[in-house]
Amino acid sequence: MVDSRDISEELKTPVYFDEDADLQVLAGPIAVIGYGNQGKAQALNLKDSGLEVVVGNIHDEYCDLAKRDGFEVLDIREAAVKANIILFLIPDELQPSIFEEQIKPALKKDKVLCFASGYNITFETISVRKDVDIILVAPRMIGRGVRESYVNGKGFYTFIGVHNNASGRAMDVALAIAKGIGSTKPGGAVLEVTFRQEAELDLFNEQCFGPAFGQVLTCAVDVAIEAGYPPEVVLLELYMSGEFAYTAEMIAKMGTLKQLELHSPTSQYGSMSRGMRYASPELREAMKQSLREIQNGSFAKEFAAEYEMDLEILDDMKEMAQDIPVVYFDDAVRKKLNKNRE
Repeated sequence: MVDSRDISEELKTPVYFDEDADLQVLAGPIAVIGYGNQGKAQALNLKDSGLEVVVGNIHDEYCDLAKRDGFEVLDIREAAVKANIILFLIPDELQPSIFEEQIKPALKKDKVLCFASGYNITFETISVRKDVDIILVAPRMIGRGVRESYVNGKGFYTFIGVHNNASGRAMDVALAIAKGIGSTKPGGAVLEVTFRQEAELDLFNEQCFGPAFGQVLTCAVDVAIEAGYPPEVVLLELYMSGEFAYTAEMIAKMGTLKQLELHSPTSQYGSMSRGMRYASPELREAMKQSLREIQNGSFAKEFAAEYEMDLEILDDMKEMAQDIPVVYFDDAVRKKLNKNRE
């Protein structure tokens, strides 16, 4: 546990703002590889920031979309050859093969390869030559949020990092890209991390915090329905009304304790007086075990094997999840309540 009296000693992560970044360091064309979730948002934001952007994509619907959005669209290798800075924004599991076949042959001294995830560098599924800058610019929200924030003049949080600084200016380039995509607009900030920190914490969130919350929600639904409460009312009370989502938003804006003031004294007292009942040592140990599997690379190896099997186990787990009460109740309740929205 961290002693709150010494918390200032723990807050050592460098934080950057708009005045710390300079778009002038982004000389020459920028290639955005992949026009999906993050690719579209970042390409549009960089273009709207006055930067020269080309898109590298296979010939599919995303290619057509990029053309409609006004971009020059090239084959992936051609885009990588043309650009000085390459934003590699395709899914982690697809990156290794595309890197070997399309990106690696195009790399040369003083180019910059930018990732939005530290996964493949951390777990060594991609190896890049030493005379290339390797940087990380990882917005902490999905692509749609990145674009909407930019259009609305709002910033957002982004992690940046440097894995290889061949040019001596890799951090300046990372900061400039973060600024170009809109992170340093009002309300945003850029935090410096390592590739490993970003990759491991992202997986920790996905494998520990998210699933633990899912189990709590499942348990709460089961207990309430078993006690005789109507499923429609239970699901609305727990999450479907949007009240919980609003509380989560206020936690992000105000903090876990301060947001309690938005609730009634009854709510505050009940939450704080009963909360310790759910402080489970077993939960803490389960999270530690999952974190160890992330840190030692065993999860990455496990997922690589699963991907080679065309995600068979994942498909089986999704099928099994259809029998969980909260899943089928959710579907039925939505159909019943949404009649007035059709």
